[in-house]
Amino acid sequence: MTSPLTLPTAPAPAVRWTPRLWGTLLVLCAAMFLDALDVSMVGVALPSIGTDLHLSTSTLQWIVSGYILGYGGLLLLGGRTADLLGRRQVFLVALGVFALASLLGGLVDSGPLLIASRFVKGLSAAFTAPAGLSIITTTFPEGPLRNRALSIYTTCAATGFSMGLVLSGLLTEASWRLTMLLPAPIALLALAAGLRLLPRSAREENHAGYDVPGAVLGTASMLLLVFTVVQAPGAGWASARTLLSFLAVAVLLTAFVLVERRSPSPLIRLGVLRSGSQVRAQLGAVAFFGSYVGFQFLTTLYMQSLLGWSALHTALAFLPAGALVAVSSTKVGAIVDRFGTPRLIAAGFALMVAGYALFLRIDLDPVYAAVILPSMLLIGAACALVFPSLNIQATNGVEDHEQGMVSGLLNTSVQVGGAIFLAVVTAVVTAAAPAHATAHAVLDSYRPGFMVVTGVAVAGLLITLTGLRDRRPRPSVVVAKSTVEAAVAEEAQPVAVRD
Repeated sequence: MTSPLTLPTAPAPAVRWTPRLWGTLLVLCAAMFLDALDVSMVGVALPSIGTDLHLSTSTLQWIVSGYILGYGGLLLLGGRTADLLGRRQVFLVALGVFALASLLGGLVDSGPLLIASRFVKGLSAAFTAPAGLSIITTTFPEGPLRNRALSIYTTCAATGFSMGLVLSGLLTEASWRLTMLLPAPIALLALAAGLRLLPRSAREENHAGYDVPGAVLGTASMLLLVFTVVQAPGAGWASARTLLSFLAVAVLLTAFVLVERRSPSPLIRLGVLRSGSQVRAQLGAVAFFGSYVGFQFLTTLYMQSLLGWSALHTALAFLPAGALVAVSSTKVGAIVDRFGTPRLIAAGFALMVAGYALFLRIDLDPVYAAVILPSMLLIGAACALVFPSLNIQATNGVEDHEQGMVSGLLNTSVQVGGAIFLAVVTAVVTAAAPAHATAHAVLDSYRPGFMVVTGVAVAGLLITLTGLRDRRPRPSVVVAKSTVEAAVAEEAQPVAVRD
C-alpha cells in the first residue's frame, strides 16, 4: 500500500524502464492491437463472405454485431472478474480463447458458426481489454510513467485499426478466411510471451463474496441494450418490439443499480461515478467512439458506393489518420504531464468537430488532397489526443483493486457508444434515403448522417469543457513506500526506481 505525501518542493523520483517492463507492455499492446485489428478487418471482407457462404445482408450484419454483442455486453463482468480472480490469469485465459475462436472463424463453412465464433471473440476481448488496461495501471505508477505507457498502449490500438483496414483489403483479394485466421498466430505468440513476462497479481482477498445478482443483471442489461440498438434500424425505432426492449433495458438497469447499492462486493462501486472527472471520461468515450464509428461507416459507403473506389483504395484513404495517430500518440504522455487531460481532450474534440465539419464539403468528384485529406489529418490528430487522455483520466486516482472495474466501465462506454450512434446514424440515413436512387440524391441522404456525427462530437466537446473550470494547480505527489521496495529487487518488480 502506498501513502501519497504532498511535498510541493520535493523532486519526483527518477524511473528506469527495464527489459521486463518493456516486455510486459509489449504483450498487453499485442492484445489491444488484435482487438482493434479484428474490428476493422472484417468490414471489408463482408461482401466476399456473403458470396462464399451464401448469406443475406441481414445475416452478414450479425458477423459485425455478434462481436459487438459479446464485447459490449460482458465488459463490466470482465473488468470485475480481473479484480477478483487475478488480472494475469484472466488475461491469459481470455487471450487463449481469442486465438482458438480466430482459428475456428477461418475454418467454418456455415454462417451461424461464423457468427458464433465472432461472438466468442467479442466475449474473450471483453475480458482481455479491461484486464490488460488494469495490468498497466497497477504495474506503472500514476504519473509520467503510466501516462507514457498508456500513450504507447493506445497507439497500438490505433495502429491495429489502421493496419486492419489495409490488411483486409490485401488479404481479401486472396481469401476472406485469411482475415479471420491472421489474429490466431499473433495471439498465440502473445500468450506464450505473457506466460513468461506478465507480473503475477494477487486475487482480491478481502471481498464479501461474489456479486452474482449484479453480474447477471449488469451483463443482461448490456447484452439487451446492444442487441436492441443493433436491431432497432431493421425493426423500427418506434416499433412495439423496440420500445418494449428499451423498457426492459431500463428495468434491468434500475434493478442493477439497486443491487449494486446494497451489495457488499458490487460489480461497480457507484461511488466512483461521484467524481466529475470520471463521469466526463466515460461520457467522452461514448461521444468519441460513437462519432468516429458513424463517420467511418458513412465514409466507407460514400467512397465505395458513390465514388466506386476499391476496398484497398478506401483503406488507403483512411491511412493518413491512422499513421498520424501511430506517429504522435507516443508523445501524448509528456503533453499530458504538462497540460493535463481535460485540456488535451477538449483540444482533441475541437479538432474532431473541425474535421467532421470540413468533410461536409464532399461531392461526387472530390479532390482527395483538398477535400478528404484535411479531414483525415484533423481526425487523426484528434484521436491521438483524445483516446490516450481518456484512458489516463479514467484510471487516475483509482485504487489498484478497482482498476479492472474502471477499465471495464471505460471499455463498455466505448463499445456501447459505438453501437448506439452507429445505429442512430444508420437510421437517419435510411430515413433520408431517396425514392429514386440517383448519385446526387444518395449523397444528399448521407449528409444528415454526417451532421449527426458532427453533433455527437460537439456534445463531447461541451462535456469536456465543463472540466476546465477547475484551474487549481495539482500538488506534487511522492509515493513514500513503494519506491523503496521497488529498488530492492529490480527483476522481481516490474518497475525499478533509482534515486
